[in-house]
Formats: sequence, C-alpha cells, structure tokens
Amino acid sequence: MLNIALFGPPGAGKGTQSKLLVEKYNLTYISTGDILREEIANNTPLGREAKDIIERGGLVPDEIIVQIIEKRVTMNLDSRGILFDGFPRTVVQAYILEGLLLKLNSSLTCMLSLEVPRDELINRMLERSKTSGRSDDTLEVINVRMQEYENKTKPVIEFYKEKGNYHPINGVGSVEEIFENLCNTIDSTFQQNYFNVVLLGKPGSGKGTQGEILAKNNNLIYVSTGKLLRREIASGTELGLKAKPYMERGEIVPDEIAIKIIERQIADHPSASGFIFKGFPRTIVQAYILDGLLRRTNSKVSLMLNIRLSTLEAIKRLNDRAKTERKRVYDGSTELILNRLDEYEKKTKPVIEYYKKQSIFFEIDGAGTEEEVNARLQEAIVQTRRMLRSG
Repeated sequence: MLNIALFGPPGAGKGTQSKLLVEKYNLTYISTGDILREEIANNTPLGREAKDIIERGGLVPDEIIVQIIEKRVTMNLDSRGILFDGFPRTVVQAYILEGLLLKLNSSLTCMLSLEVPRDELINRMLERSKTSGRSDDTLEVINVRMQEYENKTKPVIEFYKEKGNYHPINGVGSVEEIFENLCNTIDSTFQQNYFNVVLLGKPGSGKGTQGEILAKNNNLIYVSTGKLLRREIASGTELGLKAKPYMERGEIVPDEIAIKIIERQIADHPSASGFIFKGFPRTIVQAYILDGLLRRTNSKVSLMLNIRLSTLEAIKRLNDRAKTERKRVYDGSTELILNRLDEYEKKTKPVIEYYKKQSIFFEIDGAGTEEEVNARLQEAIVQTRRMLRSG
C-alpha cells in the first residue's frame, strides 16, 4: 500500500494538494478536520462533542480521531492506499497511526511536510476567511492554532525523521509546482521501499543455492542464519559456542541467537533495497519476530517462497551432499536427516499457513535443474513486484 501523511501548519495548502494526490494515486482521503466538520454539520454526538474544541483552535481528543479514521478506512477498501491530511498532529497520534496501519498489515510510506513561512500562512488564512465562512479563520483563532502547531505538532517531525521517512517540501509557489515536487518525492520514496523475501522449503530443497542467486539477480541482501551461525562457530565466538550443539543436532537454535544475527545483518546494510531470508522464520514465533525486526526498518515481508520437494527426494539430496565438500555435520546420519525433516513438518509448515493468510505466498516446484527452479522462483518475484507497483 501507498500510505502518505501530508503535514504542515494551518494554511500550508494541505487540502488543495491532497485532492490532487488522491486523484493521481487512487488513495483514500482522510482529513480529520473535514470529517469532523461534517459531523458538526450533521449535529451528530461526535460533532457536538468536537464543536467547541475546534472553534477554539484546540485539538480534538484522540479517542474521537481514532473512531473517525477507522470508519473511513473500512469504507474504502479498494484504493491503492491512504492519504492522511493533517494527521498525525501529535507524537501520540503518530503512535496511534502506526497501530492503525499495523492492523491493515501495512505501514506509512512517507510523511511529507509543506514548509511555509509564518507571515505567508497568516495572510493565506485571513484571505481564506473572506470566502470560506469558516469560524476558525479569525486572527485570534489563527494565532492559537499556530501556537498549537509549534507546541504539539512540530515534535512529530522528529518522530518521522528518526524513522527515515520525513520529507520537507517547499510549500511556496504555484499549486502545480508544489504538486510536482510532492509527486517526485512520493515516486522516489515508493521505489525505495524494501522488498523482503522469505525462502523456505524442506532440508535439501536447494534454498541456499537459490537464495544466493535470487539475491544477486534482484539486488537484495542474502541472509542465511545457518551460514552466518556456521561462521560464528568457526570463529569460536560466544554466539557460535551457544549455537554449536543445536546446529550439530540439526535443531532450531534459540530465538535470541537468531535475533542477534539478523539484527546485525540489517544494521550492516542500511542502504539495502531488501533482504532474502533463507530458512528463517522456521517457527510461528520466529515469523512474529521477523515482523517485529522488519517493522523497525518501516518494512515487512513482501513475498514468501516455498520450494516444494518430496521427502524421498530431500533424503536423497542430503545423502548425496554428505559425499561432497558441502557436507554439513548433520548430513551423514540418516537419524539426523529424519530429525530435521520431522522438525520441518512439525514447526515450519505452520509458518507457511501464516503467510498464506496474508496472500503473499508462492509455492514453487523444486524438481528439475537449478536453472529451471530458479526461473520459477524469479517469475514469482517479478509477479509480486508488478502487483506491488500497481497497488
């Protein structure tokens, strides 16, 4: 989804630009001010409660804001995303927005802030008062609203600066010039969104080989917890010593170890366009952990690929690998191989169902040559990217 928060002080032109952006990008428009004025005009309980606060230039309680936003979001399910005009206006509301979008399995793409000098803002609103008929366009109320903005709303900028999705836009100029600047920023930001892939499959399905090829061909960072842990073990690090007995038995390492490995990889690649996670998550708990880790980068899992392979073929491949230099410590024992396959059936198959429910799941036939399997996987990535671009 393409979710945008259009930000700026009163009189910055958010309403005008919002209408243009909604039309261009097919977005659901949410203006808390407009919706509340509708409630007031209809004399609803919500409107009566908000009326006095708005006329004084104050901020309406968050309990009311949440209700009206949830109502509008559920009414417009076919749009490409949401444009929030003038919301969030406080840091508390910024956290509320995070939670609301999380319920939609989404996040905020960018926060665009229209920057306009104070004198220009006051002149604009006084001019607007001559034609708008809005009771909150008097000089006294304008000053209150400007002070509210300075005290409560500017800290929201810092919130989004820390998340890396704050973009200041020059709000002085013609409507067309400002709109062009907004669109250029949206287009470049949306293109920079992470594309994250989870690659799963039975032991022996070729995840490692395919994951490295897909990462190279799609400009993604390859993250294999197994490979990284083997490196830790070889180096004799503290993490490696903790992981070694689990790895030797072909078992899933404790989650706190996997978290540290993945956190480090994400932190080491701040300019990455996305990641391919090979063999992680392997449990439902790890699926939630990965969601949380990616949430910190304002991203999520874009696609889950499962390489389908029969149990007999998996056993054959692992036995064959045991005879090569690529042999793992758990490849040489039929008992360990069966233990790994049993772990997959019991713990990893539920992860597949988890991603199926999110409609980001592709299952790929793992039979055939390396090139044939890779072509199937690549086609799934191409299809997913196409769908994401089209919204």
